[in-house]
Amino acid sequence: MTMTYDSIRAVQWLGDRLRLLDQRLLPREERWFECRDYRQVTQAIKELAVRGAPAIGIAAAWGVVLAAREGLPLDAPLAELRAARPTAVNLMWALDRMKTAIAQGADTTALEREAQAIQDEDLQANRRMGDLGAALISPGSGVLTHCNTGSLATAGFGTALGVIRAGAANGRIERVYAGETRPWQQGARLTMWELVRDGIPARLIADSAAAHLMRSGEVQWVIVGADRIAANGDTANKIGTYQLAIAARHHGVKFMVVAPSSTVDMATASGDDIEIELRDAAELLSVGGQRTVVEGAEAWNPVFDVTPAELIDAIVTERGVIERPTAAAMQAMFGR
Repeated sequence: MTMTYDSIRAVQWLGDRLRLLDQRLLPREERWFECRDYRQVTQAIKELAVRGAPAIGIAAAWGVVLAAREGLPLDAPLAELRAARPTAVNLMWALDRMKTAIAQGADTTALEREAQAIQDEDLQANRRMGDLGAALISPGSGVLTHCNTGSLATAGFGTALGVIRAGAANGRIERVYAGETRPWQQGARLTMWELVRDGIPARLIADSAAAHLMRSGEVQWVIVGADRIAANGDTANKIGTYQLAIAARHHGVKFMVVAPSSTVDMATASGDDIEIELRDAAELLSVGGQRTVVEGAEAWNPVFDVTPAELIDAIVTERGVIERPTAAAMQAMFGR
């Protein structure tokens, strides 16, 4: 059943170049562009043309392949790609896999196989997580999601949105709400685009309407992705996630984090140790490139926050489900 809603592939390797769907332009325009060298991949990651933790990692792996095809020494490309975004651990994880392959003497063909494996494994993991997460949800439920965690953010199917796809396919999820996700509007622009494209009934809400929605009884689960999960279960995700977890606990709504095991960083003890990316204040002072705030105004623009483990009811990865995560439970499943 989980294959029903699965029509989008935003990261495509064409044999000698990487084809990406430009996520900055959706939903107004579905424009694809091609990266023919690793610098273009690095720029695409920095500028959010490709975004979502798993997709960033996959694109970076292909960036290494492009550098190898150019015959370049790979230390500099690895470093530049790694520095493109600081918070999502999948980027570092994918590059470390490529670095290990390089250290083992991989040629360009072998590096291409490794990048393809990273992409294929992500899609397989997403389908597995979709089944595991949907199984936690009672039939006929309503859910709220935040940011974009779907096919656009991954190899396909999605993490949190994969659970929603699976749940919609098997009748467990009847109502889907998506927060708009300021300032980049990933929920409004991207998640709603995916849901409408796949024929899943959904409603957009203003980010500030979430607590009021929970109070109405229309949603039983908040389902989100993650950019980094610490060893104690603390989870960094798109800014606004933390306040959703607080509101969910107050209203008796369950809170689910869905992410591949590559997002788990057992070397990071807790959320206090996660670097939170600050982006240009101009992103908050403008909408779609049009300034909306008076000249001279300042803004603070963190793009992630950390949800403490005690506010999370379930962490779902392809390895299994951890309910009410603790450091001991995390160690049991992910300890090296």
